[in-house]
Amino acid sequence: MTCYPNAPGHRRVDTSVAAANDLAPKLGRLQQMAEEAIRDAGFIGFTADELASKLKVSRYTIQPRTSELKLKGLICDSGQRRSNETGKKAIVWVSADLGGEPGVKK
Repeated sequence: MTCYPNAPGHRRVDTSVAAANDLAPKLGRLQQMAEEAIRDAGFIGFTADELASKLKVSRYTIQPRTSELKLKGLICDSGQRRSNETGKKAIVWVSADLGGEPGVKK
């Protein structure tokens, strides 16, 4: 059995389990697309909203992929913040190869 972050997470609620099961076949591809886009962005990076727009997918589809990629050590918090669609500050993700700001946990 594959576990998070290599499989979609869920909250052990029937609707959450169903959504995770529906996403499972696409997970690897979505993670790969997200990781490649973030890597290609260099030091500019992406917020989850920006990444969703770039990949033409829902923010609700892509934001969990950033959490998974962070846990896998493939991306990290750059230390930068940019406003998201709601006007709140959001983490700017960069490739772990670039590293983040000093003092920012990866």
